[in-house]
Amino acid sequence: MNTNHFCVIMAGSSGNWFWPVSREQRPKEFLNLTGKPFLRETYDRFCQIVPKENILVVTLDKYKEGAKEILPDLADENLLIEPYGRHTCPCMAYAVYTILKRNPEAVIVSTPSDHIIEDEDRFNKVILSALQFAEKNPVLMTLGIVPKSPSDNYGYIQVTGGRHAVTETPLQVKTFTEKPSEELARVFIRTGEFYWNSGIYIWAAKTIQEEMERLCPEVTNLFVGWEENIGTRDEKAFIERAYADCPKISLDHGVMEKTDDAWLFPADFGWWDIGSWDSLYDWAIKDRRENAVRAGKLLADESKGNLIIARNPDKLVAISDVRDSIIIDTDDVLLICPRNNRTFKDFISDIAMPEYEEYR
Repeated sequence: MNTNHFCVIMAGSSGNWFWPVSREQRPKEFLNLTGKPFLRETYDRFCQIVPKENILVVTLDKYKEGAKEILPDLADENLLIEPYGRHTCPCMAYAVYTILKRNPEAVIVSTPSDHIIEDEDRFNKVILSALQFAEKNPVLMTLGIVPKSPSDNYGYIQVTGGRHAVTETPLQVKTFTEKPSEELARVFIRTGEFYWNSGIYIWAAKTIQEEMERLCPEVTNLFVGWEENIGTRDEKAFIERAYADCPKISLDHGVMEKTDDAWLFPADFGWWDIGSWDSLYDWAIKDRRENAVRAGKLLADESKGNLIIARNPDKLVAISDVRDSIIIDTDDVLLICPRNNRTFKDFISDIAMPEYEEYR
């Protein structure tokens, strides 16, 4: 493995979309919904691509112990703790400056922690090819996924001459569009020039440092002095000061949509972004009535298109004439709602009310 190759796993989201299984102290990255916790799955995947000692995980202070429990083999210095959630741009600044302190020649792949990859051999080849390209070219690379459908759950990236060809040849980016309507997504797909934005980025540490400092100084100016503080006993206090005034800003808005050096690496390796109950249903194996079931026993009469999860393996879930719904049964909460509920996040925001404190 190339010792200049690094991986940054971003694992600091609250994951409210998976309530009631996810809670304040156990976000979606720590959940085992697909065979092993998302964070563990992502870490193990990248251990096949970059040296284990070059994998960094960035998470929030309140998730520190949970991350250590899932990744007991992760070195303490490779667990970067954010005092507050400030979105992906400050997260990346912290990680990039940490890596530059260790290896100025580093090339980084940055990834969320909640993806499912079906063809891992192909995934590994794509990541290595993109890392090699970023080593030789001063680009900000993102992996673009060939769209399976006109989904409005993902951001879209337009490229020059895409035509949905998985040529493993990087293409220059024209535009970014954040979660368009399904109608507009259909138009995008017909052109053959639009790919789903995977949120996986590849770049040389020096290249992203320069572009972040040029395009997003409202974040990077707060990290002035990183050379003297990161990697020392003063790091925690330094990071707390930087984050105290840091704006919430994403990498896409802060850097990728502004740079002239955005490129896309076309890919198709069976990619799933599991960001909601509905997306988990899309991925899951279904029975003959299109029900996705993780429960001990199910009695379903004229019911179809449901996601059903019950933690008690001895509990019988009995439903009649229920369609396209989410049914989640935990020890203390029963959730039932439409599967394509676009107001779900607003609905569960009521959990913040005092009378529901024990269910957060």
